[in-house]
Amino acid sequence: MSEAATPVSDAEARDLLESMVAIPSPTGEERAAAEHLRDFLRDHGREAWLDDVGNVRAPGDDAVLLTSHIDTVPGDVPVGIEHPEAGDTDEPAPWGGGDEVPRDAAVLRGRGSVDATGPLCAMAVAAVRTGVSFVGVVGEETDSRGARHLVDDRDAPDAVVNGEPSGWDALTLGYRGFLAGTYRAETEAGHTSRPEPNAIQHAMSWWNRVEAAFDSPDDAVFESVTAKPVDVTGGVADDGLSVATTVDVQFRIPPGSSAEEIRTMAEAELDTGTVAWRDAIPPVLDSPRSEVGRAFRVGIRERGGSPRLLKKTGTADVNLFAGAWDCPMATYGPGDSALDHAPDERLALPEYDRAIAVLETVCDDLQ
Repeated sequence: MSEAATPVSDAEARDLLESMVAIPSPTGEERAAAEHLRDFLRDHGREAWLDDVGNVRAPGDDAVLLTSHIDTVPGDVPVGIEHPEAGDTDEPAPWGGGDEVPRDAAVLRGRGSVDATGPLCAMAVAAVRTGVSFVGVVGEETDSRGARHLVDDRDAPDAVVNGEPSGWDALTLGYRGFLAGTYRAETEAGHTSRPEPNAIQHAMSWWNRVEAAFDSPDDAVFESVTAKPVDVTGGVADDGLSVATTVDVQFRIPPGSSAEEIRTMAEAELDTGTVAWRDAIPPVLDSPRSEVGRAFRVGIRERGGSPRLLKKTGTADVNLFAGAWDCPMATYGPGDSALDHAPDERLALPEYDRAIAVLETVCDDLQ
């Protein structure tokens, strides 16, 4: 424990998690949860405040910055702690395996318990115990405004650990990037018996060509571009003189590809209409041999685990940090990412305890 570190009991750590999960914090409504987290940090001797966009800032030893997001997706998942018994489920035991249920085994259910209030609280506790820098950011589930503000508002730390569920014994090194745009087309209105395609048909044809252009094997998702339409509107205008359509589209960018390449390929399939593109987020793939990767392997092994290295097909705030800061980084946190956004989102509390212990080892090592 560093000189600036402050004790936090295991019971206090669990209380923080349960209380944070009980506070609704969908994107745009994070303030109550942010203030509660700020007060926890202050109560344990840390300088902490909410910045201009609502991030919780607690500067400390910049040997490592621990950061995760406060916001969750919407969804009312009743909050409660359950004490399972061995044999209740066919799933692997959430306390780490074996048929015997530990005395303190418990599972916390609730929105955000996995994505990402569990990782967030684990990092806050580890930051207090070790004295390293901590930031809880807002808006990750939509526009990442908290992370964008952070990289504009401070210098790079020596290392970054971003909080997302990986499982206590795993480390995420790669995420695909993200590109979004809106296709628009308009044609003159006409009788539906006419053979000429209208704007809706042009949009459908364009998207079919785009999907074919980015077709890839099902077993190579991380290395491939994924193209998805996410919203479609269209029809005859109110004045009856035209047919218009818009299609909101998203692309996931694998390491080795760029947003510019994807834009060029998608626009090459246009014969009618235009695409308005929005800011892109680059992909990231960190080395398992970095100081951060090594520290996590040590920490996981010290707790009896066999370290696993993951690549995720989505996108996270770490992509923005990697694009702005030249320092080693990785993503880590308790929880099964298959339960992200799920109606039965839940986190085994012994896993949460282990993740905090691993983070402490990592922070002490990097300090």
